[in-house]
Amino acid sequence: MSIESAIEKKIQEAMARGEFDNLEGRGKPLDLDAYFNMPEDLRMAFSILKSNQFVPEEIEILKDIATIKEKLKSCTDDAEEQSLRKELHDKSLSIQLMLERYRRKR
Repeated sequence: MSIESAIEKKIQEAMARGEFDNLEGRGKPLDLDAYFNMPEDLRMAFSILKSNQFVPEEIEILKDIATIKEKLKSCTDDAEEQSLRKELHDKSLSIQLMLERYRRKR
């Protein structure tokens, strides 16, 4: 049995067990534009990061900032508001420092 036949057999068995029934994006067309517009030497690295749902630290901080701002809109407790404002200030300072480091590297 060739390697291709063995692989095909494993795929058919997995399909019969329903292992492919609940995959993310099932039934949707693949959008490969972003992939092919990316420099060739970065494609594999970015694909691995994306498939493992890796989010850069900068993006996480920006999400945190947005969440804190939303909490501030509905905050009624002065102590909590003060704590949120300090946290917002710290996160904002952190992202500014990160961005400044990136600018200096260029």
